[in-house]
Amino acid sequence: MEEKHIKSFGPTNWAINNSTAIYIFTVLITIAGAIIFQRIPKEKFPDIVIPTVFVSTIYPGASPEDIENLITKPLEKQIKSITGIKKITSNSIQDFSLVVVEFNTGIDVDVAKQKVSNAVDKAKTDLPSDLDSDPDVQEVNFSEFPIMNINVAGDYPLDQLKGYTEDLQDAIEQLPEITRCDLIGGLTKEVQINVDLYRMQALGIAFSDIQRNVASEKC
Repeated sequence: MEEKHIKSFGPTNWAINNSTAIYIFTVLITIAGAIIFQRIPKEKFPDIVIPTVFVSTIYPGASPEDIENLITKPLEKQIKSITGIKKITSNSIQDFSLVVVEFNTGIDVDVAKQKVSNAVDKAKTDLPSDLDSDPDVQEVNFSEFPIMNINVAGDYPLDQLKGYTEDLQDAIEQLPEITRCDLIGGLTKEVQINVDLYRMQALGIAFSDIQRNVASEKC
């Protein structure tokens, strides 16, 4: 009888015969991978880049229908000829037109804005000649959008309520994850001084004297 030759692969045979060493190597590689992953620099809040451009136009006294026909449609006609656009949406209301142009990802935001600006320039000949100002072209910067809005209300005097809000603002800004916290609304204290011009002249007092006294809190 002929002897059968069994083919074998050397590294496989070694791995089978030294299974303990293979387990150890696997554990070491896993630990090393976990350590390297933890040390890879990561940004907590990376910028979101979505090439989006707003075209806003103010036309006082125009109805929504006039805004649509006289401004929005001529702008859309020229903007649609731009390559790389993903979606165009528009809104025509009383006195105001807004066209939102969203480009495909991968297009530089400055390039997208320039393309839209060129299209708007071409559309100016079709827009009403009595516009107070040209359409405004602005890119969208998502990094400037707030990630959370907090409304503060209560049955307190307005100055006291604003004080509570300022304390909350300070506490939020102390968090390491927070870049900026803006306070919108609330009353700002001011002092109104009504002077008697004739008595000022008689006493030899100038407006700058009153300003200095107020600034130094002597009055």
